[in-house]
Amino acid sequence: MMADLNHLIVWAKDKHASAAFLADVLGSRVGAPFGPFIPVKAGNGVTLDFIDSPNARMQHLAFLVSDREFDRAFALLEERGIAYYANQDHTGRGEINRHYGGRGVYFEDPSGHWLELITKPYGDAPPA
Repeated sequence: MMADLNHLIVWAKDKHASAAFLADVLGSRVGAPFGPFIPVKAGNGVTLDFIDSPNARMQHLAFLVSDREFDRAFALLEERGIAYYANQDHTGRGEINRHYGGRGVYFEDPSGHWLELITKPYGDAPPA
């Protein structure tokens, strides 16, 4: 049996801004503060607990979303003029990728975290 992931602590330059940004992109909501943390719950129940830290460093967070959720989030990025990229190395600005027959996009949150939305999970090898 494998343990389930319950929560992750995400160091942020501004925990409120990062939590609100993520909740907005995911069509979720910011939870009630828990001690020094501002939580955002993902669809699978894992909570991302944002906390302020002057030492916050970039983390990569990837979210598997439905096509409908992708469309809504992507429209929000475009509407707000948020730069997005097709690739993890900041190339393909203004483009999305089509890995594994789905769609994917990378963008930064207010704390500089590298967020990714994908509509198909990554597999062992790309389809031929």
